[in-house]
Amino acid sequence: MQMPCYQPVGDRALLVEFEKRISLEVNAKVHSLHQILSQEKPIGVEEAVPAYCSLLVYFDPLKTSYERLVYRLQDLQAENPSYHAANRRAVIVPVIYGGSYGPDLEYVAHHNNLTEDEVIHIHSKITYSIYMIGFLAGFPYLGEVPEEIATPRLKAPRLKVPAGSVGIADRQTGVYPCDSPGGWRILGWTPMNVFEPSRHPPALLNPGDHVMFKPIKGGELEKQQREHGK
Repeated sequence: MQMPCYQPVGDRALLVEFEKRISLEVNAKVHSLHQILSQEKPIGVEEAVPAYCSLLVYFDPLKTSYERLVYRLQDLQAENPSYHAANRRAVIVPVIYGGSYGPDLEYVAHHNNLTEDEVIHIHSKITYSIYMIGFLAGFPYLGEVPEEIATPRLKAPRLKVPAGSVGIADRQTGVYPCDSPGGWRILGWTPMNVFEPSRHPPALLNPGDHVMFKPIKGGELEKQQREHGK
């Protein structure tokens, strides 16, 4: 088994890097260590931020040191060699695909020699894992999109992508938590509010959670909005 690499990041953080590839297996190791730290609460650790294949651990240099923390992390992993993170939540995200809600659906279909209905079916038929949160507060990087509908980003990003837009970029998919510039191909839109600063916790979706997209018709929008307080 390949051992993780450790490296300092400034004087208040260290990076635990697993294999340099995007895969559910590697990402599971990241979330496993993340949960171990959440449960064990090693002295000096302030926060841990999971990514695709690494975990950034912030610490208080007045309470611990980089060297001591590396040893502690190595001990925790040795004590839990087959540890798996607890089952995460499964979240169903309703999506209105196409039309003004999904301006790139037609392009994605044409790019992959499919019909729009086939793209919708393929995008919504599998369960995605949230590899990480990044780019924007609450923006989930989900994977992996089936190869049949993988499509490159836009050559020139849009200046404004509406909050709730559901897009794909190559084999990733995600949901924009707020209005933002962006270059992902937009397939649809969800009425769910995936990030609300005044909510606790503010992010609806978390690393390690599972997500399924549920196609809905425009006529169901008002019902969805009532259910989610809009």
